[in-house]
Order: sequence, then C-alpha cells, then structure tokens
Amino acid sequence: MMGVGLKERRSGFFRTLSGRFLLLTVVFVMLAEVLIFVPSIARFREDYLLLRLEKAQIASLALLATDGMISAELEKELLANADVYNVVLWRDQIRQLILSSPVTNDVSATYDLRRATPLILLRDALVVLVDTQPRAIRVLGNPVQDAGSLIEVTMPTQPLRQAMLEYGLRILVLSALISVVTAALLFLAVQRLLVVPIRRVVRHMALYAEAPEDARRVIAPTSTVVELRDAEEALQSLQTQMTGALRQKERLAQLGSAVAKISHDLRNILTTAQLFADRMERSADPAVARIAPKLVGSITRAVSLCESTLAFGKAEEPPPRLSRFALRPLIDEVIEAEALDERPGVTCLVDVPMGMVLRADTEQLYRILANLMRNAMQALEATGKDGVIEVSGGESDTEWWIKVGDTGPGLPPRAREHLFTAFQGGARKGGSGLGLAIAFELVRGHGGRLELLRSDEAGTEFIIHFPKVDGLDAMVA
Repeated sequence: MMGVGLKERRSGFFRTLSGRFLLLTVVFVMLAEVLIFVPSIARFREDYLLLRLEKAQIASLALLATDGMISAELEKELLANADVYNVVLWRDQIRQLILSSPVTNDVSATYDLRRATPLILLRDALVVLVDTQPRAIRVLGNPVQDAGSLIEVTMPTQPLRQAMLEYGLRILVLSALISVVTAALLFLAVQRLLVVPIRRVVRHMALYAEAPEDARRVIAPTSTVVELRDAEEALQSLQTQMTGALRQKERLAQLGSAVAKISHDLRNILTTAQLFADRMERSADPAVARIAPKLVGSITRAVSLCESTLAFGKAEEPPPRLSRFALRPLIDEVIEAEALDERPGVTCLVDVPMGMVLRADTEQLYRILANLMRNAMQALEATGKDGVIEVSGGESDTEWWIKVGDTGPGLPPRAREHLFTAFQGGARKGGSGLGLAIAFELVRGHGGRLELLRSDEAGTEFIIHFPKVDGLDAMVA
C-alpha cells in the first residue's frame, strides 16, 4: 500500500506545472547534450588519430636520425608508444617503410584525414562505436613541420574505440550533472516566479468563493510578472463587479420584499377607494359624474399595478393580454392623465393617424407610454426652458412603431451605458431608472424592441417596435 501511495504521489507530481517543467527541462537539456555529444566524439576521434600520426612521425624521425641503426626492441617500443603496427613516410615522392611490426588482422578500411569533411568524420565515429570486432585500419595524413608529403600508419581499432567510450562516458556524466543542476535551478525559478503566484491566485479565488459579498476578500495585485499581473487585475475587476452585483442583488431582494408588502397593503386601500369612486359615478352632480370615470380608471390601474407587483415578486409575471385598439385615444389619455398639456412651457405634439389600430396589451402599453412621456417631461423641466414632447406612430408590413421624443438636453453618458438597467440607468439626479427598465421589459414581453433612436443636444428620442406576425402575435393569430 505504501508503494502504491508513493507511486501515485510521484505520478501526481509530474502532473503539476512544476513537475512537468522539471521533466521537460531534463529532457531538453539531455537532448542538447546529445546534439553536442555526437560532434564532440567525432572531434575526439579525429584528434586521437592525428595524435597517433604525430607520434608515429616522431618515431620515424628518431629512426631516420640514427640511419636505421636501432635495435628490434627499441623499434617495438617506438611502435607501442605510437600505438600503431607500422609507419610509412612519403619523402621526395618515395614511399619508405620506416617502422614495421606484424599486423594481427587484415586492414578493413582506409581513412584519409586530409579530405575528411564534418559529415564524414561523424559517420566514421559512429561506425567505430557500433563495431565491436577488433580490426586494423589504415590512416593517412599530412606530416607536421613539412617532414614529408604523406604519412601513413596502420593501427588497431580497439584502443581507439575504448578511448572513445571512456570519453563519451565522461561527457554523458557531465551532461547528466549539468541537466540536474540546470533543472533544479529552473525548477526553483519557476516555483518562485510562476507556481507560487499562481497558487496565491488560486487561494484568493477559493477564499473569495467562500464569501463573495465580502469586499475584503477581493485580490490585491502584487505580482511583478506582467502576465500574472494582468491576470490578477482581471480577477480583481471581476471580483469587484461580482461583489457589487451581489450587494445590489441583496438590496433589490430586500427592496422587492418591502415593495411586495407595501403593494399588498396599498391594494387593500385602493380597493376601498375604488368602492367610493364607484358611488361617485352615481352622483347627480355633472362635474363629479364627468370626473368619476377617470378617477375610477386611475384607481383601477393602480390596483392592477399593485397586483402586477405582487405577481412579479413571485416571479409570476403574466404575459400581455393582446387586443386590437386605436392608438391615438390611448396617447391622449396618457397626456391627460399626466397633465402634460397643462405644464407651463411644455407643448405636446401627437402625429398618429386617427385610424391606426395595433395589437397589444392596453394596460401595459399605457404604462410604457406613461413612463417614456414622464421621463421626457422631467427632462424638459430640468432645463427650465420651454420644450416639446412629440409622439408619432406608424406601421409597415411587418410591424407597428411608436416614437416618443423631446427637445431636452439629452441623456448623460452614464445613463446611456446602463439605459434599461434598473437603479443604474437614471437620467436625472436621484432617479432610479425604473421607468425605462419597466418599459423595456414590457415591450420585450410583446416580442418587440425598445431602442434609443438618438440623444444629443437637440433632444432624445425612443422608438418602440411591435411585430405584427412574430413573437406573441404569431402564436395568437
């Protein structure tokens, strides 16, 4: 069991960033050492052969200096010192066998170092390493110090191969040592520069996930690595936005609970007021009889709004009840109810054909127009100057459209960024932005679109699109 656990820990280590980086470092360093090893072993073989030629030349010169008067033992010692079988020196176009001893094997190959290219040297070195049989080879080269035109030696391959193996082993051991040291240094550097900061980010993410509403748990960027710094700053921005969104959500939940309670009690109060308004309709006074229906209509809308608020709090917002009706009388009713034509300095212009009929929810469209026209009136009043509120409408083959515009100062940039978001799209100081958010949701419930057509120094204009055959109309038709 302990062996299995140790194996799992080892395999788990190499699944980490540090483990994989350590493994890759060792592999790449060893690969680099192998690429260095092959040329270096070829260079070692060339140097070994050149050294044999030089020693053989020295031995031949010693023999020439004594006019060949040396003993057989001395000749044998000279050849053994040069590690060759025989030496042939070309001088004055004459081939002279200077030193000689019995050759135990037939000459298997001849190597001319005068014409050897790097590729040939690499090939010949690998052949020597692979061939394990004792052989004899002939080597040709240029004598040093212009002692002749050519020197030729016959030598065994076993001492050469043994020397190459010992040299290669030293290279491999040194390469392994360099790999381990390099990998260790890079491992520590990666741990310090990457792994530790990444683990810090992960710890912050886990800590923040435990209580995302706590602003103290938002990460503070500290990394000096540019990429990690960017990641920390992006995470900080995300956490800050999420914390703000959660706080706003909590406030909205509390506000929704309070509104639901208020709407419940207000509905009861308005129901009582509706009973009194019904009695006023039966009054003999002409003025009271004329005003009573409007009062009843206003109270009915207020009761309906309270009931809709309660339904929204339960996430049970009913779909619009579609019917066909004339648009112009509804607009006139909104203007009269909001007393827009009675505001000093405010002029209402309506450009809607009297016979224009559309299909929508009457009460919801009333609320949409009331919110848009009320916002337009507030924008004009904020300027303290005379202005115009214009409502126009029309239709095409695929949709009905309604425009509501004003000659106010236009929307500020912040309001345009969060135009249809509750509590963020308020165009005036102290405004909640609920009007546009409600209008947007109601239009979308019809399968339509509410868009900002323009907003500049000349004023603001919204447009409502109601589809004729798409969305809810297509299902009802």
